[in-house]
Amino acid sequence: MPLFEYKAIAADGKASKGVVESDSQKTARQKLKKQGFLVTDIQEKNAAGKKGGTASISLFGNRVNQDEVAVMTRQLASLVKANIPLVDSLTALVDQVESVALKTVLSRVREAVNEGTSLAKALGQHPKAFDHIYINMVEAGESSGTLGLVLLKLADLKEAQTRLKRKVIGGMTYPAIMFFVAVSVLVGIFAFVIPKLQQIFVSMNKALPLTTEILIWISVQFTSWWPAILVACALIAYGFYRWTETPGGRSKWDRFKLVAPVFGKVTRMLAITRFAGTMSTLLGSGVSILTAMNISKNLVGNVHIARAIENAKNNITEGQSIAEPLKKSGEFPPLVIHMISIGEKTGELPAMLKNVADSYDEQVSTAIDSMTALLEPAMIVFMGGTVGFIVVSVITPLMEMSNLSR
Repeated sequence: MPLFEYKAIAADGKASKGVVESDSQKTARQKLKKQGFLVTDIQEKNAAGKKGGTASISLFGNRVNQDEVAVMTRQLASLVKANIPLVDSLTALVDQVESVALKTVLSRVREAVNEGTSLAKALGQHPKAFDHIYINMVEAGESSGTLGLVLLKLADLKEAQTRLKRKVIGGMTYPAIMFFVAVSVLVGIFAFVIPKLQQIFVSMNKALPLTTEILIWISVQFTSWWPAILVACALIAYGFYRWTETPGGRSKWDRFKLVAPVFGKVTRMLAITRFAGTMSTLLGSGVSILTAMNISKNLVGNVHIARAIENAKNNITEGQSIAEPLKKSGEFPPLVIHMISIGEKTGELPAMLKNVADSYDEQVSTAIDSMTALLEPAMIVFMGGTVGFIVVSVITPLMEMSNLSR
């Protein structure tokens, strides 16, 4: 059933807009009229355009939020486990979901399922809303008859990924704000304050201290060449981005991220958390181990760790273990290798991987807190040193001028 976007005047006289589901524009108007709305504009809602029957979520518009997907998945799991038919479950979600983008996508998924398409294939038509993990797990749940259970595990995985992402973003937000403020203050000083003081220093007609000369030189270069500096910074950033897109550049950059002081440890733990958590959920949902490793390999975000996983996958194809190639790669800590080895021998690999994911999730949280605790005093020292240099460079000639006037 199509969705219609509307703009209307509510009964209290306030402007309102939203989305309503109806089989035609006329019935949509009638439905809104019964709700007390005076419709001023209404048109059929497309998911930011169609292409080959799939919804495309725009980059700056109605993007599907993964938090909303996690909540929707848990609701769908509850409905499916209550033995409510899938089409009816999707209808209930379409009526309940508030996000326009997700409502549109679910509406199209429901239409496809109603026409006889499997849920996994219907979801696969919307790759920007549902990733490979989601689709593979749903497919495994449908084929094994455990869709409700798989959806619950999938909701857990989505929520865990969201929590991990928030930890990283939350830990880096405050230092990033401090750095931005520090740079903004310095730019303001060199662009507006120093040039005015320079006129005073010139009028003194006296040799200036070295620190003051350096300060004035930096200010002159910045005010004279700031367009070129901005262009150069943009070109350097673009060149770096293009370099990291090449196989050689990506390999070197990913290696640096693993060995960098402080950040390297967190990067490795994040990759291992993604690998272990994804593998545990996929294997526990009935996805084959080869498919699970192929998916998790693409999620770790580092070519060196992904290469170790690929080698382990090839070993499984030849009838060997996972732990040995992971150990030889040197990318996985001994404790992780040990737990994977035990899981293979006891047949409890999903449970062992979940233990690894939970353990490293806690370690990531602790490491981020420690890193933030280190960055804050480092930023304070940087700001204090910079401001101290500026103050000394400015005060010294002013004091000399004051002594001369006496």
